[in-house]
Amino acid sequence: MAFAATTVCRPSLLLSPRARGQPPRALLCTPSTSAFRGAVTAAPPALLTAPRRRAASTGIVCGKVSKGSVPPSFTLKDQDGKTVSLSKFKGKPVVVYFYPADETPGCTKQACAFRDSYEKFKKAGAEVIGISGDDAASHKAFAKKYRLPFTLLSDEGNRVRKEWGVPSDLFGTLPGRQTYVLDNKGVVQYIYNNQFQPEKHIGETLKILQSI
Repeated sequence: MAFAATTVCRPSLLLSPRARGQPPRALLCTPSTSAFRGAVTAAPPALLTAPRRRAASTGIVCGKVSKGSVPPSFTLKDQDGKTVSLSKFKGKPVVVYFYPADETPGCTKQACAFRDSYEKFKKAGAEVIGISGDDAASHKAFAKKYRLPFTLLSDEGNRVRKEWGVPSDLFGTLPGRQTYVLDNKGVVQYIYNNQFQPEKHIGETLKILQSI
């Protein structure tokens, strides 16, 4: 005798007979394409009470520094060997972007995209600061070669990167590419992470700057 396929409840555990006078137990059904109807099962308590977690938004992550927080200050050397502190920029919006290394294809694209949109950042009253573990001499050559008009800071040893909690990629082998937008009070308003689409950092940060 043939049976038509239908969606039924498939048991993972058989329901024990209910004692007389006891309240009914909560039931959990799972879809099946079996041709036979199976018994329903009692749902484990964890499945009844644990809330379903929503998947994280693509491209946006949070480390030690999160939206609404004031990040740790820093003092680092720029491409000219001059000491620069984050507190210097208080009173205006600041875009701080961490990138893996000078002269790599993705980092060059990102830096040039910031360069090409630099007038838009200035119009928004914002400063742009790039940070990587390269030394000041490397930054100077990188900035000169690509005519970068903004500040590059040398975070040798990645101390600031660690303090800010910038996540790494490729199982910790590649320094992360993460951008922070700070308002004129030094509070983080936006965090954007996208290692493999470096040019998207510029458009995303400009949108936020235009809204704060």
